[in-house]
Amino acid sequence: MLPAEAGAFKVGLEALTTFKTRVDAVLSTFEGSPGSSQKISAHTLSEGSFVGGGGFGEAKGLHAQYERVHERLTTLSKNLGLQIEAIQIAVHGAHGDFTNLDEEQRRRFWEIQTDISRQEAEAAREKAAAEAAKQGESTPKSNDEATGGSWK
Repeated sequence: MLPAEAGAFKVGLEALTTFKTRVDAVLSTFEGSPGSSQKISAHTLSEGSFVGGGGFGEAKGLHAQYERVHERLTTLSKNLGLQIEAIQIAVHGAHGDFTNLDEEQRRRFWEIQTDISRQEAEAAREKAAAEAAKQGESTPKSNDEATGGSWK
């Protein structure tokens, strides 16, 4: 290794260390914030909050939309936390030559990637089913048809 290359590597390593510290701080802040998946999922409203004493269809429809949006926000918050955790693991691995990751960190990284891919596939199926319902189709498209390819 040439001396100039060694200096560039050191600067890169220092930048990576700084970035990792920042990612760790962001993840910690996010997990303690009102946007964390645990805190979002804890904030729910019952149908009675919308309907009150007398039931009317619009209030029930509003509650159904609230539930749908709440579930999506919870999922988005969870995905954001998972993405930040995956970046944290990747940055830690990039700090060396990825041999500094223990088996548990590698397993967790791939577990996160699999979970996110599964959630994306579910979202694509739901979107296809909603589109099919709008168009009056009785059978929604398969995941491959809905996404234009296979997740395999």
